[in-house]
Amino acid sequence: MRKTRLMMPMLGFALLAMVTAACGTLTGAAVGAGSGAAIGAATGNTKKGALIGTGVGAAAGTLYDWSRH
Repeated sequence: MRKTRLMMPMLGFALLAMVTAACGTLTGAAVGAGSGAAIGAATGNTKKGALIGTGVGAAAGTLYDWSRH
């Protein structure tokens, strides 16, 4: 019981740090998916455009986060 009380706040802080650190990655992935789907719709393959946009957006968001710290 006592071990659980000590572990829960530590787990919460670790999760908070992880979410804060990955904010740019998630935002980049969301924006990339939207713009990739729009470009894919214009070319006729919406799913592939969204998939590629998600990957490129996530990579760009990660690089942006790294450059800021």
